[in-house]
Amino acid sequence: MRFRKFLGSFLGTLIPALFVASSSAVTPVPNEGALPPASQFLAEKPGFTSWRVLAQVELVKLDRKMVPKFESAVTALDGKVVKVQGFMMPLDIGDKQRRFLLVAAPPHCAFCLPAGPDAMIEVRAKSDIRYGFDAVALSGKLQVLRDDPAGLYYRIVDAVPAQ
Repeated sequence: MRFRKFLGSFLGTLIPALFVASSSAVTPVPNEGALPPASQFLAEKPGFTSWRVLAQVELVKLDRKMVPKFESAVTALDGKVVKVQGFMMPLDIGDKQRRFLLVAAPPHCAFCLPAGPDAMIEVRAKSDIRYGFDAVALSGKLQVLRDDPAGLYYRIVDAVPAQ
């Protein structure tokens, strides 16, 4: 019984103190968008499509659902052959991949996506591409997806390693 009183008293003083301490230590962080910080991006290369261009999209309500609305710089790339660089996130088991996600920033966890849909591209390669942790550069036909069931915004088909 004494232990219950002690525990109740202890928690009664500890919990309010934690809330006061945590609320004074918390500072709001401005929303910088869905893209990872610029320090996590690869250096942009001439002739390659920038992830900053692909980020020019916002969600808008259409009827009863949210759909992406792309800026003209993005829609101009639809159906064009582009070069992109990023990091591979395999969708299948194995050291060679034909279908995978290309993401703007290196993944920190095998089960976590490092960014939102504007910073990832579904890739369908012409032939197997070896999986690795280093960045890859690809070339292929970009499809801008306006209503993908998986929630993706971009797909590259017939992808091959880029020079």
